[in-house]
Amino acid sequence: MSRGSVSLRIFLSLCLLLIAVEAAQWRPARRGYSWSFPQHHWAQDGYRTEWWYFTGRLVSESDPERIFGYQFTFFRVGLLPQRPQLESQWAASDLVMGHAAVTDLAAKKHSFSEVLYRAIPMLGGFSRYPDPLIAWSRAPTGTDGRWTLSWNGKAFDFSMEDRAQELAFDLTTLPRKGLVFQGPNGFSRKGSGKTAASHYYSFTRLQTEGTVKVRGQTFKVRGESWMDKEFGSNQLSADQVGWDWLSLQLNDGREVMLYLLRDDQGRVDFARGSLVSSTGEVRYLAAGEWSVHASGIWKSRETDAEYPAGWTVKLPDAGLKMVVLPELADQENRSRIVEDLFYWEGLVRVQDLEGRKIGHGYVELTGYGTGRRPAI
Repeated sequence: MSRGSVSLRIFLSLCLLLIAVEAAQWRPARRGYSWSFPQHHWAQDGYRTEWWYFTGRLVSESDPERIFGYQFTFFRVGLLPQRPQLESQWAASDLVMGHAAVTDLAAKKHSFSEVLYRAIPMLGGFSRYPDPLIAWSRAPTGTDGRWTLSWNGKAFDFSMEDRAQELAFDLTTLPRKGLVFQGPNGFSRKGSGKTAASHYYSFTRLQTEGTVKVRGQTFKVRGESWMDKEFGSNQLSADQVGWDWLSLQLNDGREVMLYLLRDDQGRVDFARGSLVSSTGEVRYLAAGEWSVHASGIWKSRETDAEYPAGWTVKLPDAGLKMVVLPELADQENRSRIVEDLFYWEGLVRVQDLEGRKIGHGYVELTGYGTGRRPAI
């Protein structure tokens, strides 16, 4: 094991210790939160965890058969509620972590890249409104430039590059629908505890265009994306180990978001969802109003984790009976920086029970195959 990897493990262990020591000082998500946009697209101090999350399906302008799924996420991982009063450019209250992935269906290949830095001026960080730059970091080692997330006045622009993984994209988005809150006023419950919640909103359908570069080929692409912004301090209870999360964009103009949180015995102990109409009205769904049943299993050769692979999804009151299928079996993101960090994040197609395609989307599966629970 290299000296660098040992140092990083020690640094991350110290970060987790700091989070535990300072947990009581973090701000919890509360009902009646006061929102202001566009300011809330920027970082919100005092919360332990925050992320900006984008997924989408993109099609090459020159070849409609060349289809890509992508993920781009910036995380703000809180170390301390406030920046330490130290005369050092290395003093930081946050880490900036970035994950990016592209699924190339024609090549049957899923590529993943990541960055992890202290949020300090020379490495990365989070800007203040009205600076158009929301978050940024240096690119991975061996790649010049930066990963960036910016506000373009109506929605978001973002870019990344990783030369070692032969992966890059540069995308711009515009809203096809307005922002929706996930939970009343954006208060998204994650359990029965008083503060087991986050503040959560989405753009469920973003027009998207730009370029994707994989293995030396650059493609001009168009498609649509889903954006989530979420922040909080103690969403998961001690016995919750992960979640299954589905975001589905249907051809009839509706969108469905569902999440199922699992306990350490693999049982679903909390679940919620939302259904957005074709005109943008949102209906919040309790667990009893819908069902998700896995129809298969995929086992990773790299991590030995076993994930559900294929789902039957029913929302009886909305007249929806759907089959959700991975477009590629292996869409597992495997960290090279953080030991034992891996999860499945993949492009899916949505069919009716007769096999006709009625939409597409993304599924995220965390906490499988490892005792390492997500640190949120």
